[in-house]
Amino acid sequence: MRATGAWSAGGCRRLGAAGSAAAALGGWAVGTLPAHDPWGLWVPHGPAVTAAGYAAAYGGLTVLVVAWWFYGRAGASVRHTLVTLGWWTAPLVLTPPLYSADVYSYISQGVMVMQGHDVYSVGPSVLDPGGPGGDAAASVGGHWTDTPAPYGPFFLILARGVAAATGGTIVPAVLGMRLVALLALVLIVWALRRLAREHGRSESAALWLGALNPLLLIHVVGGVHNDGLMTGLMLAGVLLALRGRWITGSVLIGLAVMVKSPAALALLFVGVVVGRAASGPTVRRVAKGLLAPGLVAGAVAVGATLVCGTGFGWLGTQGVAGRIHTALSVSSDLGLGLGELLRMSAGIDPDVVRSAVQNLGLLVALVLIGRLAWHAATGRTEPVRALGTALLVLVALSPMVQPWYLLWATAVIAATASGGRALGTVTVLSAALVYETQPSGSTPPYGFVLAALACVAAVLHLRRERAAAPDGQVPGPRRPADSPAEQDVRPAAR
Repeated sequence: MRATGAWSAGGCRRLGAAGSAAAALGGWAVGTLPAHDPWGLWVPHGPAVTAAGYAAAYGGLTVLVVAWWFYGRAGASVRHTLVTLGWWTAPLVLTPPLYSADVYSYISQGVMVMQGHDVYSVGPSVLDPGGPGGDAAASVGGHWTDTPAPYGPFFLILARGVAAATGGTIVPAVLGMRLVALLALVLIVWALRRLAREHGRSESAALWLGALNPLLLIHVVGGVHNDGLMTGLMLAGVLLALRGRWITGSVLIGLAVMVKSPAALALLFVGVVVGRAASGPTVRRVAKGLLAPGLVAGAVAVGATLVCGTGFGWLGTQGVAGRIHTALSVSSDLGLGLGELLRMSAGIDPDVVRSAVQNLGLLVALVLIGRLAWHAATGRTEPVRALGTALLVLVALSPMVQPWYLLWATAVIAATASGGRALGTVTVLSAALVYETQPSGSTPPYGFVLAALACVAAVLHLRRERAAAPDGQVPGPRRPADSPAEQDVRPAAR
């Protein structure tokens, strides 16, 4: 039976749009405002407006999350879901950056490339405070002011283009980077729909979790994180590889790696697809799968590096993020706690202990990922579905974890999984992790409390739904009952 009233697809659309608008309105007062805006648009407005802004931001965010949760159970069509995505995205397009100051680093690094600075050896603090990009550099979060760029040359080419087009002026530069994020969202939608068809999954269900997701809206559109671009390129590359165009697919994955390095994990599972589709002796098929996609992506990396002119310093900056402690990283938390315990009891350097535990976490992740790849290669699991789980493992055991890192796995799982623990996990975490950071970009202790409460509420609701379901399974988004816009979701012939 279809939901009616406020919880119908139309009711949830309107409710979510109101929540998004309220969150955006609050962001104008309490978003990640720049240190200085020469246009006078994104500036503080006093304690009363700030208090009202927080109320609007958190209230709107909660309304958006609730609307998203029930929209997935309302049986919306693909067309309805796409229009809803437009409604929920629109209020966030012109806001100041929300929930993170990372976009200021992107702008600063674009200006640094434009001016010939080595972004892989120095941080944004080298920019002239009164020159292009100076306002962006002054707005960068404290940890990153003197930190070299951890991003690949392809992303820096885009950042340089935005910096050149806007002169590094803060408002147009942020909006220019947000345009890149919106194009990434379009790419995610395009790839999600087609990957869902390949895996016999409802397109509207895949879009609900992989694109309409509040975690994506606030951190890719609102926060302008380049994880959206990495994910879109990775999804598109995997899709093309599934359709037999693995060279083009590997090129796109190579570009994704040249945004953020975790996309390289997709090459392992694309290699499984390539190897299984190859002809000839087993050794030849295994060699092709292991080497060919990586060689193509490697050639793309070299080409992007030469075109950008930044040199190969990015090879040495991929671990800089791990030096910054984030409370969502299990291995970092355990390492920090164990290190302090050993410091007090045995005088051991806590940094050495933390680094060892972080490395152990990565080792465990590699073992689990290798097992997933083996299962995919031997036909025990579907390769792209295994990739989604592998990305989830990588995020869970990384030395630095931010809420939006979950999106790497969420998009893949949304397109491939019709049920199971992975789908339930990313659904619950998507509803909870939106609360972990403030609109201003800081991470207050109460953010973890709010996230925990949201997580408990989501789990209890899922259990209630499971108990009511005839088959006892964890329910996912419903397919539309009779919608001409919903496409045939049987696997396409390959």
